[in-house]
Amino acid sequence: MGTIARGRFIEFVVRDGWEYIRRVRASGVVSIVGTTDENALVLVEQFRIPLGCRTIELPSGLVGDVQSSPDEALEQAAIRELEEETGFRARHWMPLTSGPSQSGASSEVVTFFRATGLLRVGTGGGDPTENITVLVTPLDGIDAVLNEKAAAGVLVDPKVYAALYFIHSEKHAPRQ
Repeated sequence: MGTIARGRFIEFVVRDGWEYIRRVRASGVVSIVGTTDENALVLVEQFRIPLGCRTIELPSGLVGDVQSSPDEALEQAAIRELEEETGFRARHWMPLTSGPSQSGASSEVVTFFRATGLLRVGTGGGDPTENITVLVTPLDGIDAVLNEKAAAGVLVDPKVYAALYFIHSEKHAPRQ
């Protein structure tokens, strides 16, 4: 494996003739499926430079990218990112699944966490380099909201639909 180019946050590598990107100074990515007691999914909307448009996403972030915590645990990163991006804290956390975010282009693995019992403790909005709008979106009618945003040119990250699957699945899980 060889490094072709390296920036501050990613490097471009080649392995067995396959070119891909790898994160520098981060050990993973977390995405949070967070709902309020009022049955609303917390999403974020922000402009993404690589796409040249606004996107709707789950609150997400890098693990171990904070200089003071290079060995940060996945759940701790999820707790930090939820509050930083949305201004919410969760009473309950549960890991859901992990998997590749772009298996043909990146070595990145994203870990999903379920966060419930959300409490507003701040305004959110992300760090100074981000311009995040917090969307507290009632699950009843969420399809219409996402369709309206998409019709206006906002791209919806497919992980949002994965989140809806996780929420739907827990409603239909057998009670123990």
